[in-house]
Amino acid sequence: MKNFNWPVRVYYEDTDAGGVVFYANYLKFFERARTEILRAMGFEQDKLIATEGIIFVVRSVQVDYLSPARFNELLQVSAEVSEAKKASLTFKQLVTRGDNVLCKGVIRIACLDAQTMRPKAIPETLFRTILELLKK
Repeated sequence: MKNFNWPVRVYYEDTDAGGVVFYANYLKFFERARTEILRAMGFEQDKLIATEGIIFVVRSVQVDYLSPARFNELLQVSAEVSEAKKASLTFKQLVTRGDNVLCKGVIRIACLDAQTMRPKAIPETLFRTILELLKK
């Protein structure tokens, strides 16, 4: 799971007037991969809200755009947890087409109490699962 990848097809709606993926849509691709890595670990975000009372929100984003993606291309979006703290996770993410890296991102996610919107510790079962992932 350390090398988690999620396939993403570029739809017409993802592109700008120049026919390339609009820069902000890479953030959507990153979001999908982060959601899917949690799902692959056995954690659904809607269930985390209902049972644990937590949500994950983006705290900070650093993105480097290296090469354009175009309509109808099949991309791979990676999600790798690079750091886990009590109430936050940092992901290193890539968007690739074959062997070509198109976009790199470092995204810090905060865990918040769904009611108060204040920082809250990541649930123990999820945190242990992530720590095991980091060891591999």
